[in-house]
Amino acid sequence: MSKAGHPWDMAKGFDQSGIVGPIKPLPGQDYTEGRISLSVDGETKQDAPLSDMIWKLPEIISTLSRFVALKPGDIIFTGTPAGVGPVVKGNRLNVSVDGLPSITLTIG
Repeated sequence: MSKAGHPWDMAKGFDQSGIVGPIKPLPGQDYTEGRISLSVDGETKQDAPLSDMIWKLPEIISTLSRFVALKPGDIIFTGTPAGVGPVVKGNRLNVSVDGLPSITLTIG
């Protein structure tokens, strides 16, 4: 979609994109503190405090909801700390956010 001239964020995030499986937020968890990390095939690629996010979660939700129908259970990919790189078929990713169960998936 980005090659067709669509904005980068809409080219990467659209209804029914990024399906990763169930995740359940914990009641009372403060998602503005703690860390977020990503490993690819067991090697840490990204690790940063949530407080370093340029846009805070309420701002992200407010802006995004003007363009995309958000529903309970939706996962919002908020961007990335330093360490951006490609993933390829067969890579095993592990994502963790303090206070939540980690998510492990394989690129198909």
